[in-house]
Amino acid sequence: MSNAPKFTTLGCRLNAYETEAMKDLSQQAGLSNAVVVNTCAVTAEAVRKARQEIRKLRRENPDSTIIVTGCAAQTEPETFAKMAEVDRVIGNTEKMQADTWQAMSKDLAGDFIGETEKVQVDDIMSVTETAGHLIDGFGTRSRAYVQVQNGCDHRCTFCIIPYGRGNSRSVPAGVVVDQIKRLVDKGFNEVVLTGVDLTSWGADLPATPKLGDLVMRILKLVPDLNRLRISSIDSIEVDENLMQAIATEPRLMPHLHLSLQHGDDLILKRMARRHLRDDAIRFTEEAKRLRPDMTFGADIIAGFPTETDAHFENSLKLVKDCDLTWLHVFPYSKREGTPAAKIPNQVNGTIIKARAAQLRAAGDAQVAAHLQAQIGKSHHILMENPHMGRTEQFTEVTFAQPQTEGALVTAKITGIQDQQLTA
Repeated sequence: MSNAPKFTTLGCRLNAYETEAMKDLSQQAGLSNAVVVNTCAVTAEAVRKARQEIRKLRRENPDSTIIVTGCAAQTEPETFAKMAEVDRVIGNTEKMQADTWQAMSKDLAGDFIGETEKVQVDDIMSVTETAGHLIDGFGTRSRAYVQVQNGCDHRCTFCIIPYGRGNSRSVPAGVVVDQIKRLVDKGFNEVVLTGVDLTSWGADLPATPKLGDLVMRILKLVPDLNRLRISSIDSIEVDENLMQAIATEPRLMPHLHLSLQHGDDLILKRMARRHLRDDAIRFTEEAKRLRPDMTFGADIIAGFPTETDAHFENSLKLVKDCDLTWLHVFPYSKREGTPAAKIPNQVNGTIIKARAAQLRAAGDAQVAAHLQAQIGKSHHILMENPHMGRTEQFTEVTFAQPQTEGALVTAKITGIQDQQLTA
């Protein structure tokens, strides 16, 4: 159907997941000739990119209805409502509701002229449930993503995300387990648990279970699941059961992405983070002791307001001290509506760029050392396409001979090429 809605996703994995849900909802509603843009609000740059993308899509689709949703639409509805290119602005709660799409479809088809408002964005802080829309098998043929949590209760001074996603809400364990069983029945070898603040999972559920309880329950109740992965976590919130799973469960993959943000205690306090530098080091050392093949990714911000050379040095040293391999480096950008935007002593943009480049170089050196250490080792590799798969630590491996997409292949690592292993 050529006039089915087109979707553009900006931002995080959760947005990609929700785009899949919106595709289903819009198709069920019979929406046609529309372009849906699922935006990100994580930085001012992300919002600028969203506006740029919308203008480009309008030029390419002059006769389509342009619908803008996602975190930027939630936090700045008026910014997008004012754009001549935009026909509808939908909030993060509304985008996951069948009624929204049905009403819009009827309205745009001319059945109810003007029935739906141009802007439909409610107060996200009043939302108490996660969307019930579960996607069976979003992802590639090899890996499926399951959203178990949404929103965030913490108020880091640099972050706008709680205002786009609302407070933390968890999907009950039984619902998660049932979904993973269906995915395994469909042939998926790996499932990734995703959320905005994954380690806060369970705080709003009866008996307040922890993420470790969920992980243990999945591994116990879905014995045919080959690989379970956890996406980004806040290491200060990790519970005993999760540490036990790291120590005892080979099906839990030895790769954790940590929300660290900085390596200096004063800056961490100014960010309103709940951990200190030593907490991060202690966690990574303990995880490595329990699981020697564990690798870490991490988010680090360069150039937070008031950051001096000495503060930055502590972030740079953290890369080695925590043995971080995969870095996501964010050059700080002032985000209106956050407390950090009001801090005096904002760091000069040129300095921020230079510091971000230094962090990335440190990350590249860690990746090179990690790749070198894999040569000669055997790995179980999950094939993402006929010529590329990923090891348990999420390292990319390329094969000259084609393999079966979605299969788990055991192979010996023979070399390195462009930040990838060869097998």
